[in-house]
Amino acid sequence: MVTRLHVDWTACDGRGTCTELLEEVLVEDDWGFPTARDGSPQPVVPEGLEQAAQHAVDRCPLLALRLVRD
Repeated sequence: MVTRLHVDWTACDGRGTCTELLEEVLVEDDWGFPTARDGSPQPVVPEGLEQAAQHAVDRCPLLALRLVRD
């Protein structure tokens, strides 16, 4: 099973909390919004980082993140 991180762009305001908590997967763009390090629209969460990804989802103040399992 593959776990991906989905960003709801209508809810995100670019606070950067998720990029600080999941820096292995996300980086901030010039405006502070999260983007995938690999450039994909829904980055894959590497094995072993699922718990960190869930923590980032839980800490998002605007509920703009969610994990999607394929």
